Amino acid sequence: MTLRVRADFASLVWVAAEDHRWVASPEPGVDRVMLDRIGDEIAIATSIVRYQPQSRFAAHRHERGEEFLVLDGVFADEHSAYPAGYYVRNPPGSLHTPRSDVGCTLFVKLRQFASDDLVPVVIDTSRLGGTVADGSTQSHVLHRFGSEEVLLIDGGAGAVRAFVAATVPTEVLMLSGEAELLGHRLTRLAWIRIPAGQSMSMRFVRAGRAFVKTRPVSNEPSVETATGYGRMSS
Repeated sequence: MTLRVRADFASLVWVAAEDHRWVASPEPGVDRVMLDRIGDEIAIATSIVRYQPQSRFAAHRHERGEEFLVLDGVFADEHSAYPAGYYVRNPPGSLHTPRSDVGCTLFVKLRQFASDDLVPVVIDTSRLGGTVADGSTQSHVLHRFGSEEVLLIDGGAGAVRAFVAATVPTEVLMLSGEAELLGHRLTRLAWIRIPAGQSMSMRFVRAGRAFVKTRPVSNEPSVETATGYGRMSS
C-alpha cells in the first residue's frame, strides 16, 4: 500500500513545531519529518530533512524536480555549497549527489514541478529585505510559474497580510517570529497547508519571516500517483 501522509488536499492541515516526528531515511545520518507525502521512497513529498555532519545521499536524478530552502547549517553537492538561507530549485531531470560536511536542516519539496518548469533557481534569501517596521509587511518573490508562486513574507509586529483565495492549495512555513493564521499559532518551523478556494489573513504577533507558496494543481493526489521514477533524495 502506498504511504499517504496528510494527503487530503481538500482539508486544512497544520503541524506545530513541537509535533515534528523524525523518521530515519534509507541513508545513515539523514532523518526527515514527513509533512505530507504520497508514495514510499518514490514520493510526492514535503519534508523537513536533517543531515548529521559528514552524512550524504547517493547520486540520484530528480525526474519531477526538487525544491529546498536551507534552514540551518550548510548543504552541499558537486555543484556548490548552500549555507542557511539559500533557496534552490533543481528542475526536472537534474542530477546531484547531496551531502553536508557540517550538518544542516532543509525544507524540501519533491516531485512538485510542472514538467516544463526547467530553469534552475539559486537565491541567497539572507540578502533579501531587512528590518520591517511594526505594522507593515514586505514580500519577496522567489519563483513564479503557471499556478505556482513562491514568496517570502517579512512582517513587523502587529502587521496583517491578507491573501486572496487561490485556485490551488497554499502552504506556509514559519521561518522566524510568530504569527496567527486561521486560528493556529505559527512559531518557527510550524507548517500549515490551506485548501484551494480559501482566503486567509496572517497576523504577525512578533516580527518574523514566512515562506509562502501555492502548490500546482497537477500535483494533487487525484491527478498523479508517485510510482516508477527511481530513487528519491529525502
